[in-house]
Amino acid sequence: MKRSNLQLILAALLVSTASAGAGEFDGVTLEAKLIGGEQYEKLYGRIAEWETNTGATVTIISKKNHFELDKEFKSDIAAGTTGWCVGSNHSSFASQYPALYTDLSALIPAETVAEFVQANISAATLDGKLVMLPRAQFDVSALYYQKSLYEDADKAAAFKTEYGYDLAPPETWDQFREQAEFFADPPNFYGTQYAGKDEAINGRFYELIVANGGKMLNDDFSPAFNSDAGKEALQWFVDLYKAGAVPPGTTNYLWDDLGNGFASGTIALNLDWPGWSGFFNDPSASTVAGNVGVAPAPKGSAGVRTGWSGFHGFSVTEDCANKEAAASLVDFLTNEDSQKLESSAGPLPTRTAVWDYVIEQAKDDAYKNEVLQAFQETAKTAFPVPPTPYWIEAGNLIFPELQAAILGDKTVDEALADASEAVDEMMQDNGVY
Repeated sequence: MKRSNLQLILAALLVSTASAGAGEFDGVTLEAKLIGGEQYEKLYGRIAEWETNTGATVTIISKKNHFELDKEFKSDIAAGTTGWCVGSNHSSFASQYPALYTDLSALIPAETVAEFVQANISAATLDGKLVMLPRAQFDVSALYYQKSLYEDADKAAAFKTEYGYDLAPPETWDQFREQAEFFADPPNFYGTQYAGKDEAINGRFYELIVANGGKMLNDDFSPAFNSDAGKEALQWFVDLYKAGAVPPGTTNYLWDDLGNGFASGTIALNLDWPGWSGFFNDPSASTVAGNVGVAPAPKGSAGVRTGWSGFHGFSVTEDCANKEAAASLVDFLTNEDSQKLESSAGPLPTRTAVWDYVIEQAKDDAYKNEVLQAFQETAKTAFPVPPTPYWIEAGNLIFPELQAAILGDKTVDEALADASEAVDEMMQDNGVY
């Protein structure tokens, strides 16, 4: 009898402990605006668990790519309709919304914040405010390629005859272009592809400029890209398009188009984010599964490795009616379990302990090891976008000019001169200098 009573007491204690905090936000409904897309969706399955634990309800009122979310956020700010609570955020976009998001350091325990990679936390802190918690989506690009192309003896011999060096995954952007042109067999197969609009092409253009020894913007944020390094970078895009080495619709591509394109087996070389690595090697989703090689990103003419980087996270609006509940959801979606879930498909974590976990999990998996090594090497020289709230606005002026050069409507010199003039005028109009 005593033993039975003891068991009942222990059981009651376990139930009490397990349910501690349950119902903390009973009746609360949070509206969220989240990024959508292949590599982001799996995490959202955990929201139901948070709802069960807390008694709250999450209503996702918008799910779009971040380019579209950016427009929506700005529209909400202009209209004063920012009462929704949780929003996807990104280090390249965050500086545009200085008043939209609250300071999470007042809502998230300091010991929790300390568990993140502090370089990410520093980048998520603007004007002293921690405006987002990073999720396991640290982005820097590495090179995915179809291994069978490099194992074909006939192709290797033909390539060396034409270009004078051995066929191997490219170390430089010039080699990348040459190999893409060599492998291309349109309209059924293309050497490579690139995202051709919005911040996507602007960011690629930016990192090629840096790799070529130049700058996108000067220290005072005046335009610096109309330079030899900038012309070399833009010419790379133009040459590939003219050669038919990229799909003709590439100027309308964004990230999901690239990921699905490489997985379709119709692309030889693909510079892309870590979040796609699991998808590319999944036989149920990708025709190139088992045939994917991964290498560090190429170097430019200055011997500098490409490394445009950033990370995704979640923020809480200043106008949220229940910031505590919203911060609890953000904390949950970025905790260790959430980051382990996301990183299992390839994305890089932003928590120190999860980095250790990912490395341990990959030790007996040759493909995962190759992925980690490629991205860790590229991450050594990673660099963020210029620290100006006008980065996106500048990019919106630049990318149509890049497209005009790619499509042959303007020369490289004309496109960069026009883009530089437009950015200079915008910066001056906003009192930047």
